[in-house]
Amino acid sequence: MRLEARKYLHDISQAIDLLTEFTGGKSYDDYCADKMLRAAVEREFEIIGDTLSQLAKLDKQTADRISQYRRIIAFRNILIHGYADVDDALVWDLVEAKLPRLKQEIGSLLAEGE
Repeated sequence: MRLEARKYLHDISQAIDLLTEFTGGKSYDDYCADKMLRAAVEREFEIIGDTLSQLAKLDKQTADRISQYRRIIAFRNILIHGYADVDDALVWDLVEAKLPRLKQEIGSLLAEGE
Protein backbone atom coordinates (compact mmCIF):
# COMPACT_ATOMS: atom_id res chain seq x y z
CA MET A 1 0.00 0.00 0.00
CA ARG A 2 1.30 3.42 -0.94
CA LEU A 3 2.33 5.82 1.81
CA GLU A 4 -0.21 8.41 0.67
CA ALA A 5 -2.99 5.79 0.93
CA ARG A 6 -1.93 5.04 4.51
CA LYS A 7 -2.13 8.77 5.28
CA TYR A 8 -5.69 8.87 3.97
CA LEU A 9 -6.61 5.84 6.08
CA HIS A 10 -5.08 7.53 9.11
CA ASP A 11 -7.18 10.66 8.45
CA ILE A 12 -10.33 8.53 8.23
CA SER A 13 -9.38 6.78 11.47
CA GLN A 14 -8.98 10.14 13.22
CA ALA A 15 -12.40 11.30 11.98
CA ILE A 16 -13.96 8.06 13.23
CA ASP A 17 -12.32 8.54 16.62
CA LEU A 18 -13.72 12.07 16.82
CA LEU A 19 -17.19 10.87 15.85
CA THR A 20 -16.98 8.23 18.57
CA GLU A 21 -15.84 10.84 21.09
CA PHE A 22 -18.51 13.36 20.11
CA THR A 23 -21.38 10.86 20.23
CA GLY A 24 -20.26 8.71 23.16
CA GLY A 25 -22.93 8.56 25.84
CA LYS A 26 -25.35 10.55 23.69
CA SER A 27 -28.80 9.54 22.57
CA TYR A 28 -30.64 10.37 19.38
CA ASP A 29 -32.63 12.98 21.31
CA ASP A 30 -29.37 14.54 22.56
CA TYR A 31 -28.12 14.64 18.99
CA CYS A 32 -31.28 16.32 17.68
CA ALA A 33 -31.26 18.91 20.46
CA ASP A 34 -27.63 19.98 20.01
CA LYS A 35 -26.88 22.01 16.87
CA MET A 36 -23.16 22.07 17.59
CA LEU A 37 -23.05 18.28 17.95
CA ARG A 38 -24.95 17.81 14.69
CA ALA A 39 -22.58 20.18 12.88
CA ALA A 40 -19.52 18.42 14.29
CA VAL A 41 -20.80 14.96 13.37
CA GLU A 42 -21.74 16.06 9.86
CA ARG A 43 -18.30 17.65 9.41
CA GLU A 44 -16.48 14.44 10.34
CA PHE A 45 -18.65 12.47 7.90
CA GLU A 46 -17.74 15.04 5.23
CA ILE A 47 -14.06 14.49 5.99
CA ILE A 48 -14.46 10.71 5.80
CA GLY A 49 -16.28 10.91 2.47
CA ASP A 50 -13.83 13.37 0.95
CA THR A 51 -10.85 11.34 2.09
CA LEU A 52 -12.37 8.14 0.70
CA SER A 53 -12.91 9.91 -2.61
CA GLN A 54 -9.23 10.88 -2.72
CA LEU A 55 -8.19 7.37 -1.68
CA ALA A 56 -10.28 5.81 -4.47
CA LYS A 57 -8.52 8.02 -7.03
CA LEU A 58 -5.09 7.18 -5.65
CA ASP A 59 -5.47 3.50 -4.74
CA LYS A 60 -8.69 1.90 -5.98
CA GLN A 61 -7.66 -1.55 -4.72
CA THR A 62 -7.49 -0.30 -1.15
CA ALA A 63 -10.74 1.67 -1.46
CA ASP A 64 -12.47 -1.44 -2.81
CA ARG A 65 -11.67 -3.18 0.48
CA ILE A 66 -13.85 -0.69 2.36
CA SER A 67 -17.47 -1.81 2.26
CA GLN A 68 -19.87 0.69 0.76
CA TYR A 69 -17.19 3.32 0.22
CA ARG A 70 -19.11 4.66 -2.77
CA ARG A 71 -22.20 5.19 -0.59
CA ILE A 72 -20.09 7.01 1.98
CA ILE A 73 -18.80 9.33 -0.74
CA ALA A 74 -22.35 9.89 -1.99
CA PHE A 75 -23.47 10.75 1.56
CA ARG A 76 -20.63 13.25 1.80
CA ASN A 77 -21.87 14.87 -1.41
CA ILE A 78 -25.35 15.22 0.07
CA LEU A 79 -23.92 16.84 3.19
CA ILE A 80 -21.68 19.23 1.26
CA HIS A 81 -24.01 20.25 -1.54
CA GLY A 82 -27.24 20.23 0.42
CA TYR A 83 -29.20 18.23 -2.13
CA ALA A 84 -31.84 17.85 0.55
CA ASP A 85 -32.23 18.62 4.19
CA VAL A 86 -30.05 16.31 6.19
CA ASP A 87 -32.06 13.55 7.83
CA ASP A 88 -30.95 13.44 11.47
CA ALA A 89 -32.29 9.91 11.89
CA LEU A 90 -30.15 8.72 8.97
CA VAL A 91 -27.03 10.38 10.35
CA TRP A 92 -27.62 8.87 13.80
CA ASP A 93 -28.21 5.44 12.25
CA LEU A 94 -24.86 5.72 10.49
CA VAL A 95 -23.19 6.58 13.79
CA GLU A 96 -24.72 3.62 15.58
CA ALA A 97 -24.98 0.96 12.88
CA LYS A 98 -22.29 1.64 10.25
CA LEU A 99 -19.46 3.44 12.01
CA PRO A 100 -18.26 0.43 14.04
CA ARG A 101 -17.77 -1.64 10.87
CA LEU A 102 -15.96 1.20 9.12
CA LYS A 103 -13.70 1.59 12.15
CA GLN A 104 -12.87 -2.12 12.05
CA GLU A 105 -12.15 -2.10 8.32
CA ILE A 106 -9.92 0.98 8.50
CA GLY A 107 -8.11 -0.45 11.53
CA SER A 108 -7.45 -3.70 9.70
CA LEU A 109 -6.07 -1.88 6.67
CA LEU A 110 -3.81 0.27 8.84
CA ALA A 111 -2.58 -2.81 10.74
CA GLU A 112 -1.35 -4.35 7.52
CA GLY A 113 2.23 -3.52 6.88
CA GLU A 114 2.99 -2.28 10.38
